[in-house]
Amino acid sequence: MSTLLPAVDTPLYEDEAEEVFGRLLDGEPSEEDIARYLTELSDRGERAGEIAGAARALRARLIPIDAPGNAIDVCGTGGDGHHTLNVSTAVALVVAACGVPVAKHGNRAASSKAGAADTLEALGLDMDAAGRTAEQTLADIGICFLFAKNHHPAMARIQPIRQKLARRTIFNLMGPLSNPAHTRRQLIGIARPAYVPIYAEAMARLGTERTFIVSGDEGLDELSLDEGNELADVQGREVTMRRVDASEAGLRHAPVEAIRGGDAVHNAKALQALLMGAPGPYRDAVLFNAAGALMVAGEVESWREGVEEASEAIDKGLAKALLECWIATVK
Repeated sequence: MSTLLPAVDTPLYEDEAEEVFGRLLDGEPSEEDIARYLTELSDRGERAGEIAGAARALRARLIPIDAPGNAIDVCGTGGDGHHTLNVSTAVALVVAACGVPVAKHGNRAASSKAGAADTLEALGLDMDAAGRTAEQTLADIGICFLFAKNHHPAMARIQPIRQKLARRTIFNLMGPLSNPAHTRRQLIGIARPAYVPIYAEAMARLGTERTFIVSGDEGLDELSLDEGNELADVQGREVTMRRVDASEAGLRHAPVEAIRGGDAVHNAKALQALLMGAPGPYRDAVLFNAAGALMVAGEVESWREGVEEASEAIDKGLAKALLECWIATVK
């Protein structure tokens, strides 16, 4: 192991992690040492202080944007291996159509078949233009896509390493904690149910008005329609753990296979059908997660109320119209 990177045997304190990941992001260690360190850290299991410290290092190097104070983000950490349809991308459109500004932070796929950026591009959104006009579209139409490569220049050297590793690392956990819009309310899905309280502690250390950290029992990085979900409700420094399932939102249970996705074109077609009102598990998954996002935003007080409001945004064509306006605006 390089002397620039510590052995993983002993967990780092938050300030130590910030220093180590600062060096890593600044490109001091070799690519081989970075890949080895990320792998060993993931195998051992990242601690809350390490996640928070690493996120602070990434935050210190990002390019920020101005955003409305009530803007939220909805995203997953990725790396769950289930290759589902793009739920959080659809949720962003639905929630924004409900009147809540959404600063969607995302990237191209690192370990899945189609990331948020890939699918939005397949839908016709000019990702380069969307990136250049993010601050404007967030202010004007209530949504933007913060392409990670545009706001995290320190990740330029890290991304190819992540793609070669093709597995989840601490960078999956750092991304949602480092939104360039400095969102104070979020719905974050993580791929490891046992990590929900650990990740929630990291978020509490960083500070938030309200964030839901969720994980499906099968390791899905979003609220699952299957048997149940771990949920951490983080408000300020306080963390409340609970269980939630689809029936609480008035939705049917469905296995993860029911929302299995494909490449960007496949996922884009499914998202288009969803916005046209197509019923089924994909719609229900989007409604479930949109309800969580609306609760986090303070727009609704219950899962069922959130599902009702999200359903209306789809069935009245508001989410579809928003996407069309977004595409037309950035051309």
